[in-house]
Amino acid sequence: MECLPAGERRKIQLERLQALVRRVYETVPHYQRALREHGLRPGDIKSLDDLPRLPLTTKDDLRASYPFGLFAARLKDIVRIHASSGTTGKPTVVGYTRADIETWSEVMARSLSAAGVGADDVIQNAYGYGLFTGGLGLHYGSEKVGATVIPMSVGNTRRQVMLMGDFGVTALACTPSYALHLAEVIDDLEVERSRLRLRVGIFGAEPWSTNLGREIEKKLGIVAMDIYGLSEIMGPGVAMECPYKQGLHVWDDHFLPEIIDPETGEPLPYGEKGELVITTLTKEGFPLLRYRTRDVTILHDEPCPCGRTHVRMERIMGRTDDMLIIRGVNVFPSQVESALLEAGQAEPHYLLVVDRSGPLDYLEIWVEVSERYFADEVRELERLEQAFKRAIESILGISVKIKLVEPKTIERSQGKAKRVVDRRDVYKD
Repeated sequence: MECLPAGERRKIQLERLQALVRRVYETVPHYQRALREHGLRPGDIKSLDDLPRLPLTTKDDLRASYPFGLFAARLKDIVRIHASSGTTGKPTVVGYTRADIETWSEVMARSLSAAGVGADDVIQNAYGYGLFTGGLGLHYGSEKVGATVIPMSVGNTRRQVMLMGDFGVTALACTPSYALHLAEVIDDLEVERSRLRLRVGIFGAEPWSTNLGREIEKKLGIVAMDIYGLSEIMGPGVAMECPYKQGLHVWDDHFLPEIIDPETGEPLPYGEKGELVITTLTKEGFPLLRYRTRDVTILHDEPCPCGRTHVRMERIMGRTDDMLIIRGVNVFPSQVESALLEAGQAEPHYLLVVDRSGPLDYLEIWVEVSERYFADEVRELERLEQAFKRAIESILGISVKIKLVEPKTIERSQGKAKRVVDRRDVYKD
């Protein structure tokens, strides 16, 4: 399948697209309504050129359908549920049938094979297990290729390093920032590199630059490979880099990609930068028509030197919304704003400053408060700082640093307020 000629692949894609449109029209009220509003019936999809006629699906559609409104299968046929961390209090919920789990294992196995990982490898899986899709997604794909999996999940870094040496780990899977942290701990523990058999890393769940990849390769002595996925579409394994590193192969017999102009929604040709949109061709439990990922990239359709013919996407270049990904967690300024307003005593001006300290990302939130707090005892400022910190951490689920500032400290904008300063350069080479 990975090397199928384009014509044969397009035939499969069309058959699957037509079946998908029929299925969601018959089983998901949201899509039946949206298709009718576009003047479409399932039989109107005659070719892949009809794809742009279909309605786009947005994150807001998912939120409005919480928790199971977009499911196309009965709950009794759903064998697994994953969910996002929740951006406005309610998470995005995705359901998988048994066939979906098998598809997920298959595309993850393809991804690992593209990275050169196979039955002789020992994989240390340091992605989080649980509602987050990273851990279990990679786990089942690793078993599919016959590799030996160590389900470490995240944290307990010294133990991770010990087992990496003792178990002869050859492949590491985690976020790129955690890979750098592991490299630091390996140095701190003065572990001889000759004790480690590590040769390849599968890194994703947060944006990272090619420069960061080179840094990881130098510090760990491995080849760093980029993997792409998002829970709304499937989880990890939607696309994967191969050793030629000329973009990530999108497994487009399952995930049909497009690029659109983020302002107009009009489709853009191969080679032009825009917003990535994906249609899930084979998912049963939670299928999506033309889902706006908000990720910015470029698609290419020329075959890769590795022989795979699937469309390739360049490394993610940014976002069309203001979402941040910090330590694998999606963070929206609106979440912070909501927490601050709920906690009270904050002025309506704040700024999220994201930076990287060593290998790890951290978030500092500047909050304007009334001048009177600076005239009070320091103890009152500390109380307020702790109140904001608790309120925000309870929503985001990650630690943050609060910096209270006097009124008019944060720069005012004539247009859209600037809420984020990202100093990590994660999208730059």
